[in-house]
Amino acid sequence: MSDYYNYIKSLHLIFVVTWFAGLFYIPRIFIYHIEASEKPSPDKEILTDQLQLMAKRLWYIITWPSAVLATVFAIWLLLIFPAWLQQPWMHVKLGFVVLLIAYHLKNHQIFHQLQRNEVKYTSNFMRLWNEGATLILFSVVFLVILKNAFNWIFGVVGIIVLGMLLMLGIKIYKRIRDKNPRA
Repeated sequence: MSDYYNYIKSLHLIFVVTWFAGLFYIPRIFIYHIEASEKPSPDKEILTDQLQLMAKRLWYIITWPSAVLATVFAIWLLLIFPAWLQQPWMHVKLGFVVLLIAYHLKNHQIFHQLQRNEVKYTSNFMRLWNEGATLILFSVVFLVILKNAFNWIFGVVGIIVLGMLLMLGIKIYKRIRDKNPRA
């Protein structure tokens, strides 16, 4: 079975990439949907219908299948190399995977709310929410590449700095948009 390791790992990585692509883009669609709900008719209805269709296709054709296939190939890799489950870095990685799945499921809940035209969040909240996948991705990539349970001081400081930079970027972009709504 280990003869197929590189094929299985490649498929796992491909589906992780497409899963993250979906998780990066779906909150953007949510932002546009929330902003469209504030527009006057007929723009509101036209935009909402289009954004619901885009979200539905992205979510069910790309994001969900990618999540399932990334998970299937990950389990397959762990079956080939069960000793990884004894490694501290893998325990931390699996913790981030649980966090990623929770993030995915929360996006699923928001997706269904917006499909019913229930707007429960602001576009500013969704801009911050959109960075959740980025933080998880950074954490997992560094963890897998370094293969240790992190020098936690550098790891935690790095993630905090990244989060602060992302929030700063969002605030700067909000100011730019307040001055020029077409920016």
